[in-house]
Parts: sequence; structure tokens; C-alpha cells
Amino acid sequence: MSHKQAGGPAGESAADWCLYQLNGAAEFEVSEADIISTVEFNHTGELLATGDKGGRVVIFQREPESKNEPYNQGEYNVYSTFQSHEPEFDYLKSLEIEEKINKIKWLPQQNAAHSLLSTNDKTIKLWKITERDKRPEGYNLKDEEGKLKDLSTVTSLQVPVLKPMDLMVEVTPRRIFANGHTYHVNSISVNSDCETYMSADDLRINLWHLAITDRSFNIVDIKPANMEDLTEVITASEFHPHHCNLFVYSSSKGSLRLCDMRASALCDKHSKLYEEPEDPSNRSFFSEIISSVSDVKFSHSGRYMLTRDYLTVKVWDLNMETKPVETYQVHDYLRSKLCSLYENDCIFDKFECAWNGSDSVIMTGAYNNFFRMFDRNTKRDVTLEASRESSKPRAILKPRRVCVGGKRRKDDISVDSLDFTKKILHTAWHPTENIIAIAATNNLYIFQDKVNSEMH
Repeated sequence: MSHKQAGGPAGESAADWCLYQLNGAAEFEVSEADIISTVEFNHTGELLATGDKGGRVVIFQREPESKNEPYNQGEYNVYSTFQSHEPEFDYLKSLEIEEKINKIKWLPQQNAAHSLLSTNDKTIKLWKITERDKRPEGYNLKDEEGKLKDLSTVTSLQVPVLKPMDLMVEVTPRRIFANGHTYHVNSISVNSDCETYMSADDLRINLWHLAITDRSFNIVDIKPANMEDLTEVITASEFHPHHCNLFVYSSSKGSLRLCDMRASALCDKHSKLYEEPEDPSNRSFFSEIISSVSDVKFSHSGRYMLTRDYLTVKVWDLNMETKPVETYQVHDYLRSKLCSLYENDCIFDKFECAWNGSDSVIMTGAYNNFFRMFDRNTKRDVTLEASRESSKPRAILKPRRVCVGGKRRKDDISVDSLDFTKKILHTAWHPTENIIAIAATNNLYIFQDKVNSEMH
């Protein structure tokens, strides 16, 4: 098993990954509020946002290239931090609504300001991020403190001027989209028309206009008349990157449904159903749980879909519904451990997956702070680790191996010594470069390929 990976946007060169940056405190006791719950690059990759269980959003900005060293592309530094959501209480249902940020999605940039959507279990908010580095001075009717002058003292008129000041980043809530969901929101996705977005909970998907907060259109509703007949729930959904009428949603039964909004206003009848028949020889008590899809992502080209279930990642061709075109084992060595993973609830962990910029490599997380990469062209795969102990800045990451039994090589890790409390659930890949962001509990790791970090 080699640790060479397809490299840059065209996948033309092999890449060795090294730690570029590590944000977060090395605390023995991690506060629950500091645990990162989502990671998202914007469309250019210049900004990176994280959300946490404490309802905060932290935005990192990549430092621009300096004139003296044109290839010294800077690190991601904290650009802005703000409280997006607060804990709430639903008095009608006697339910606490936690502040944890479930998802962040950037809107394509239209002007100098940046915009993003963030959501907790119930409420989606649209935030505008702007910069101010000048302030007006020399008003005729106001003094320097902003108080109105006595008009009798104004004897001449002057033109106000803009004076430079220290850069301020202002974050303002532009819209609050509330009361659209009875169940917990698991995903939001901005449409390629840049005017609408959708939000999905366990049983329904709503379509919103970015300018209208008081109403949304229900486009999928799988809630049965009698809740006792409920057999599956929606686990994730996403709009097609180029066709504004297409979207996909995944279910806890392992199926994907592609819907076309041109067909009807309510998309309960899907256009295509992607499902893999179960292998009877693998049937067990846990079959349905581990087949639940935890994430679905369209490729940048729009031709493929990437899904993650408990043990595998799969690539589906939009034109082939019967089975995935590629299946990769993430941690097949856990198949014999499903009973204990069920008892400690780890079997319900929701791992995300990501494409690289050219759709040639896919990435997803695992336990013990491991994350996996699969090269679709060479069929090579690698296990890497995001940890303080094993990651020295700029040093190439050593591939890790898990041994199941029999002979153990040096540096191999036994399945029984894996730490299931350390899990990589949230990952993001820069849209064009080999830069990845990995959330490990309260720490954000940023890795680059060695070629990239030497060039920059």
C-alpha cells in the first residue's frame, strides 16, 4: 500500500502531505462548547469557516502573497469570530434547542462583502461579512463625537473626507429563517441560481429564497400519516452544482434519490433512485444501521455523487442507478467490532466525505484521529493521522496501518488499541489546491501537500 496520492488540480503529480497549521488549544479536558461541528472553505478557498457546539463561527483568512516573497502564500489566520446561535427553549414542546452549528455554507461572492448561511437544529441565519478601513471625518453639522453642533457656530462649509483607520471586520445578521422545520436540520445547500437554497431535516426538505424569511416551499415530505409506519429518514441533501433544478437526498436505508423540480412542485416522486442490492452473505443485525448514508456530495463536474456510510465511501455515476461505480473500504477491520461499537453508540457517528478540486481523490475521516484518502485513478489509498504527537510542522505525514491479527509490522496499530473517542467527522478540501482542513475535536488541522507548501 503506497502513500503516494494524486496531486494538484489535474491530479498530475504525487503528493506527500505535511502539517501546515494547527489551531486550537492542547487541553487535557476539552470543553464541549469548543468541539468543532462543521468546516467549510468558500468558493475561492481564501476563507475557511468552522462552527462549533457552542454556537460560534470562526472565519480564517489566507494571508495574501507578499511582494518581497511572491511565492510565500500565507497561513490561514483568524479573520473574524462571532456568536451565530444561542441556546433556546421551545416552550410548546418543552424542548431545549442547542446552539451547536450543524452546517455552514458560503454564498458565491457578488461584491466586496462575503456571505454565509449557518444553521443549528432549527434556525438558519444569513450573515454578511464586511471590511471597514476608512472613516468619514469633517462633517459640517456634527462634531468629532457625532453630536450635533450649534448651528450658529457653523460659519463655513467643508467637504467631509475619508480617513484611514485600523481594519475592522463587521459581521451582521442579514436574514433569520425560522419556523421552517419541525425536526432537526441536517443539511443546507445553496442553489447554483444563487437566489435560493434548501434545508433538510429528518422528514422534510424546504426550498427558501435568500431574500424571503417568512415562507419556504416544502419540496420533499416523507412523513407518513401514521408515525408508526416510519421506516426511513432523510440524512443529507445537496443541490447539483450546475443544474438548478436537480438535487439529491440520501436516506437512512442507504438509498439516494435524485429529484427534478421541473417535474412537479412536490418532489416526493424521485426521478432516479440509486440503491445497491444487499449481499445476503453480509446480512447481520447491524446491516441497516451501517448502510445509512451519513453524507452525500456531488463532484465538481456534476457527473458523480460521493456517499459515505459507516464502513465505506461510494462513488455513483448519475447515469447508473443499479450500483456504485466505485466502492472504497474506509475501515473494514471494524466489521468484527460492530457489537461493541453499537453498545458505545459509535455506530451512529456521522462521517462526512469530500472531493479534491479535480474529483480525482476523495477523503473521509475515521477513528483514532485517522483520515483516509483514495486515489480514483491509481486506486491507491492511504491512512493519515491528525495528531499533535505525530505531526511536526512541515514534516511529511507517515502513512498509518491498522493490523487485524497475525504478524504485526513496526509502527502498525492494533485494532484493539484504536481510540474511538478521537474521531474525524468533519473535513474540507480547498476548491482548487491540495490544502485540506481536518477537524479533530477542538483542533483544526490544515495540511498541504509538500509540493504546494514549498512553492508557496
